[in-house]
Amino acid sequence: MDARCAALVELGRALQAQGYSFTAVTPSTHARVLQRGRRAASLRDVFGWNLPFDAGVLPQALLDLARHADAIEAVGDQLRAKLRFAPLGQRLFVHGASPTTGADAVFFGPDSYRFCAHIERALSPCGRLVDVGCGSGVGGISASTRAENVVLTDINQAALELAKVNAVLAGVRAQVQHSDVLSTVDGPIDAVLANPPYMRDDAGRAYRDGGGTWGEALALRIVSEALARLAPGGQLILYTGAAIVDGMDVFKRQVEPLCREARATFDYTEIDPDVFGEELEQPAYASVERIAAVGLRAVLPA
Repeated sequence: MDARCAALVELGRALQAQGYSFTAVTPSTHARVLQRGRRAASLRDVFGWNLPFDAGVLPQALLDLARHADAIEAVGDQLRAKLRFAPLGQRLFVHGASPTTGADAVFFGPDSYRFCAHIERALSPCGRLVDVGCGSGVGGISASTRAENVVLTDINQAALELAKVNAVLAGVRAQVQHSDVLSTVDGPIDAVLANPPYMRDDAGRAYRDGGGTWGEALALRIVSEALARLAPGGQLILYTGAAIVDGMDVFKRQVEPLCREARATFDYTEIDPDVFGEELEQPAYASVERIAAVGLRAVLPA
């Protein structure tokens, strides 16, 4: 672990010692709250709401840690966090700053909470588990109590660095590696987790753009490649979004044949019927009536 990652671990532990807590919200909710023009006055304002702040808002020891971790920057005559922190359960996760406009942004928000709740419901104890497109690492780290070995993969180097920090913060031993889906993962795989990007994003941000007509292409690729690589009895736990067109879930229509072809037993659940409704204003979604958050559990024959 390099010096910056080690410093971020130290900063995260210091925030935990201060009793830091913050619930990460959607970008649209975040923007609406910031429009109220509040001034930063707390740790939550600095590392949660990502507000510019005066140096005196943070205890000197925390300010020194944040500087050492390259986690803050100057904005005019104030400072601003370059990263945010949010807890999930008893664990704390560092993730990207707001707004998440960068191509290599590392997102954490309501989808992260729903993804981990889906894992809790769907994942059975397993051997070697791979979290594909791990982002902050929240899925694989949360699932670590049910797996003998955890591998965190992503194509985003910034995500891999933060996933490594979050694994150390959580006390989880994980292998962290660059991989396009499972392309560099060798050896047997007993479980695959994935919460891939599922939107059409003209900016092409890695954490958000799923490709295809409505953002479904990457999720379908993960399903196909995971089912081809899983060991007998292996599990695929997928959380993603699905465009609903004329009352039909177009992702479900495409993913079910893949599961049947692999002779997998599968369960498909609509977790939230309406997410990211503001996206329906975009031209690419002109024929979509809603976007649903969905969960898939597929298990290969033993």
